[in-house]
Amino acid sequence: MLDAALIKECADPSLKPAIVEQFVMAAGSGDPLAVTVKSGGRLILVPKATSTEEAMAIMRQYAGQAVVRVGLTQFPAEVGVKEPADLKLVDPCQNLRKGTAMFAKVLRIVAKWYGNPTSKDVFPQIFDDAVYAWKTGEFEGVSVFQAEDPGIPIEAPQQSDETRPAESVDGEEATPKHGQPETMQDVRHAGIRIDLSRIGGQQ
Repeated sequence: MLDAALIKECADPSLKPAIVEQFVMAAGSGDPLAVTVKSGGRLILVPKATSTEEAMAIMRQYAGQAVVRVGLTQFPAEVGVKEPADLKLVDPCQNLRKGTAMFAKVLRIVAKWYGNPTSKDVFPQIFDDAVYAWKTGEFEGVSVFQAEDPGIPIEAPQQSDETRPAESVDGEEATPKHGQPETMQDVRHAGIRIDLSRIGGQQ
């Protein structure tokens, strides 16, 4: 499990800490020095890095020839890397910062495709699709890492409905005299709405 202080200090603020943890568990690694290399869809076995230098050496060796994923978030090393100095993705804080910012963008892309639903019930599906897109680099034919950020906040699907104010139904405000919704009232005070006296042959 990620350290809460690390999440607070380094993770993208648009993602709730619980979402950051879910993301790293689903798509990342518990080892900040982890380097994964894939070519043609196949995993290439590389030595386990035991130092920052070793991890960066593996990254340099395969950069441009294969898909290289690095660190806690398994960030794609080829994205935004223009010079060796940019390869400091093995630093946990920098990796988490860049990784969660990129994942937040992927979430926004997926949420936009879904029509930006506000129901929290839809968010798990959006999250799963975003994780898949993160792992494959594509969503519905779009290269998510190079795609333009829709810029639409993804906070709504993550919100809990518990704190939302009661909304009116069909544009009509709830009648204040009842004080609470009808379903919450004491049933003993409810009047008879259907005459059941004739059931069972009673007259």
